[in-house]
Amino acid sequence: MHIRPPTHEDRPAWDALWRDYLAFYETTLPPEIFEAQWARLMSDDDTTMRGLLLEVDGAPRGLVHYHFHVHGWKLTRVCYLQDLFVSPDLRGTGAGRALIEAVYARADAHGCPDVYWMTQEHNDVARRLYDRIGKCTPFIKYQRA
Repeated sequence: MHIRPPTHEDRPAWDALWRDYLAFYETTLPPEIFEAQWARLMSDDDTTMRGLLLEVDGAPRGLVHYHFHVHGWKLTRVCYLQDLFVSPDLRGTGAGRALIEAVYARADAHGCPDVYWMTQEHNDVARRLYDRIGKCTPFIKYQRA
């Protein structure tokens, strides 16, 4: 396994991985969102979305998207890990852990010791990993109706 930032040549593989990730959450997004997200990932601006790909045998097989932002209770920025996906046949191999730890390393390098993420309550497979690598908080997410 090798983890690296995406390159322009990775676009077709990234499209497929992100589409599979969205399908897991039973959602689809219009092409303009794919275009905007890809442009963010290709940007040199570290205040926008960042991404990494997990490569196995030369092919992208997993992805993670994250970004840094200010926090009203902290002097340092924090890191939100927004999307994490590993091809189903790689689950349980350490691939997901490796992607999360790669985000931890990048957050540390940017002075962001706090990394957080969310998942659906019924995402049992991922939560088994998250319970080992993170701490479940008591917060419940609400959003504008």
